[in-house]
Amino acid sequence: MHWIYLIIAGIFEIGFTTSLKMSNNFTVTKWTVAFFVCISLSFHFLNESIKVIPIGTAYAVWTGIGAVGTALIGIFFFRESAEFWRLFFILTLIGSIIGLKLVSPY
Repeated sequence: MHWIYLIIAGIFEIGFTTSLKMSNNFTVTKWTVAFFVCISLSFHFLNESIKVIPIGTAYAVWTGIGAVGTALIGIFFFRESAEFWRLFFILTLIGSIIGLKLVSPY
């Protein structure tokens, strides 16, 4: 269950980084509210996950999910670069996240 909490926390991290971009320096109210809701929920679920998962592993996975998800949001919605090396390193990050899960005893 704690790994599910961690995945949810990572999804909300994607939500808060995307909302941060859309809030236009906190000048767009609905995106500013979405930012604070997502960041609160992200930290809540991260906190739940670290009750069992070691903090180093949880933090690495949480930031990895957020980094990969935010990079993909950038590519698909903000027309950011999708060149080979960028995608290669995103895939490397995904592999690292999976590896952390596989070697974790929890």
